[in-house]
Amino acid sequence: MVSDSLWIFGTSRSGKTTRLVNQFNDWLKIGNQVFASFYTKNINNQKNQPIVKTSNLRQREAGILLLAANDDKRRELADLIASLTLGKYPIRVKTALGFFQDEVTLFWPLLIDSLSLKAQFPVRLRPEMEQELATKLWSSHLDVEILRRVGINESRLVRRILDLWQLAAYSGVRCEEIPQILQSGLENDSINLEPEFLGFLLLNWRNWCLERGLLTYGLITELYHQQLLTHDSYQQHLKQRYQGIIADDVDDYPAIAANLFEFLLDSGAVGAFSYNPQGAIRWGLGADPQYLSRLAGRCQVENLTEPPLDSLASSLTNQMVELVTQPMIMLRLPTSVQAIQTTSRAQLLRQTAETIIEGIKSGKVAAEEVAIIAPGLDAIARYTLVEILTKQNIEVTSLNEQRPLISSSVVRALLTLMALVYPGLGRLVDRDAVAEMLVVLSQQRTQDGEEKEFHHSRIDPVRAGLIADYCFVPHPDTPDLLPVKTFERWDRIGYIATQAYEEILHWLEEQRSQYQQRLLLTPIFLLYKAIQDFVSNEKNPSYQELAALRELLETAQHYWEIDTRLKQTDPLLLSLHTPETLNITIAEFIQLLRRGTITANPYPVRPIGNSRKAVTLATIFQYRASRKNHRWHFWLDIGSPLWAKGGAATLFGATLFLRDRLGQPWTAEDEQLAEEQRLEKIVADLLARVSDKLYLCHSDLAVNGQEQIGPLLPLVHSCEVV
Repeated sequence: MVSDSLWIFGTSRSGKTTRLVNQFNDWLKIGNQVFASFYTKNINNQKNQPIVKTSNLRQREAGILLLAANDDKRRELADLIASLTLGKYPIRVKTALGFFQDEVTLFWPLLIDSLSLKAQFPVRLRPEMEQELATKLWSSHLDVEILRRVGINESRLVRRILDLWQLAAYSGVRCEEIPQILQSGLENDSINLEPEFLGFLLLNWRNWCLERGLLTYGLITELYHQQLLTHDSYQQHLKQRYQGIIADDVDDYPAIAANLFEFLLDSGAVGAFSYNPQGAIRWGLGADPQYLSRLAGRCQVENLTEPPLDSLASSLTNQMVELVTQPMIMLRLPTSVQAIQTTSRAQLLRQTAETIIEGIKSGKVAAEEVAIIAPGLDAIARYTLVEILTKQNIEVTSLNEQRPLISSSVVRALLTLMALVYPGLGRLVDRDAVAEMLVVLSQQRTQDGEEKEFHHSRIDPVRAGLIADYCFVPHPDTPDLLPVKTFERWDRIGYIATQAYEEILHWLEEQRSQYQQRLLLTPIFLLYKAIQDFVSNEKNPSYQELAALRELLETAQHYWEIDTRLKQTDPLLLSLHTPETLNITIAEFIQLLRRGTITANPYPVRPIGNSRKAVTLATIFQYRASRKNHRWHFWLDIGSPLWAKGGAATLFGATLFLRDRLGQPWTAEDEQLAEEQRLEKIVADLLARVSDKLYLCHSDLAVNGQEQIGPLLPLVHSCEVV
């Protein structure tokens, strides 16, 4: 019997997503009358309509589960389908983890019954709060001796242990089974901790979260696969709701997604899946492409292996892969590939930027058609490229830049302001922080003619330093700012700066008064008011500033939501719910951000409307995950050995939880083979995403002064130098 399901096997940009959308359209045409009746009446099964297998559908959505690999692809797929259907059907596209989270939340009452949990609505823990609370819970176990033996700091160790649980949950391994996997897979005990000890910590953490109704990504994934997907009642709901599956880029899905798909297919649903052999971008972060590929045996297979005509992949992939895998081969790359070669990295960054400037200024390419891609972007390279290009009025946008929230001067200023309003936070305020706050909060907008807009501070850094020196009064409980006339030579401050300073003083006094009268409900209200009165009142914040402010507010809201839940579930904490404990919570929040914690991205994470006319700057992982394409590519640090390494995109112990080799040790031979395969995939994938020109940017010496002799170096020697 020939399956109705479809497996689309295709390389990068070969039309897989378009084929999926067309398949969805075909299903709509076949079942148009059926889908229309979803809204009006019940229907009977019909043999010639494979996507409808149930007679009583009460929900108001077409019974098709739509999944994408990540959030960017989710939005893209949703937009394509909405355009195709003209908005006739209320379609929702989810990521795999997003779907698991929705299902666990929706069927939480069922989990309460089956696990005998306390009846309370679940609250999801963001990654930064998960790490903060786990660190506190495990603090008595992770002593100085443990950290010395492991050789990494407490923050990294906690994150590594939590990631092990996430990887296990993705692969369908129960939390109780993690020690056994580690015992068999870590031959040399590379983490220097007993597997049983790690299992004890994780079980302790899991039970602690369940008791309080706190959901981490690891717990969500485990609850869905171990509890919901095996529950008879949930299985019946799942069969009734979904008669079709559309899943794009399943090579980036966790193993348990295959179990979900197989259950639906066994229940009579049909599916359409796309798989990219050059993909597996999230391999090392929980994706298990090998396990997902077994679904192909249950489907009709379509091959879309022709590279896109508007890319360099069609003519260059085989040559470049041969040069990398067999360096002794003598090949000459065409003029569409050129090398930028220098001795030092500083020269390389400047010459790369100048090449981009020349191309844009001469009209050969537009800024939005250029991408700079590197295996790792250090702060020096990022700053240098941005500084050189912006001085030439060329904007630069960084893809999904993961920078600590505290790196934003506006966020630092708001946290300093918070420490001056609430008592007991004086040790978190110093002279330099006060001076920076005065500069940032006194910024205003000025218009130069009709087109250009500038932002300047009414209190410049020199005057802010003088005010902080003479008017700031440090105190552990009540730090204060005195009137400007306290400074004997206050006339040196000037009228404009004095007026701006007095506005800040008046605002602080007003907020302190409201706090004393118990009118200032939570610190979130203070942040909102400060943003409204200082940041958004006198100027239009940039998109980057707005993103940082949204991030700060969402993080603060989440922090106090979790704090409220913990006080509700702990009677002792609830009885101590006083202004003093509030100030302790505020101090912990400020310290959390000052430690450089990277918080979750705000929603939405992209500007509305057309994309910015800016050069794209990204790491290899970020660029591949975004599935973008450009006319010009600049592959930075082409001689770096990091091109073959997973780096930050590979979690500790990830290979132990791959289903085809569960618990097997990862040998040096395995690592070498994985690096070769990763390199081939990266080269083929990136070549499919560049259409006109490829620049290979190489410096003989790395930023640390070492010679660069990475696996892609033969490419530089096979092309023309600029």
